[in-house]
Amino acid sequence: MTNEEMKTIEEINQMSHSSMASLWRFAPSGHPYFDKTKPFFEVFNERFTKLGRFTPEISKSIGWEE
Repeated sequence: MTNEEMKTIEEINQMSHSSMASLWRFAPSGHPYFDKTKPFFEVFNERFTKLGRFTPEISKSIGWEE
């Protein structure tokens, strides 16, 4: 794993629950965190799952951008 990949994984591990939910909902197609050929999706998905994924409170708090 490269230093850049390790840095990106550390960034994922520092994300808040709401920022992860917002990114999951609003990320543009092809975002590297959701590319299953890279190690980021597994790390992101595991952390997001541990945080509770889309709870009703998180879902309501991020809403749709106007």
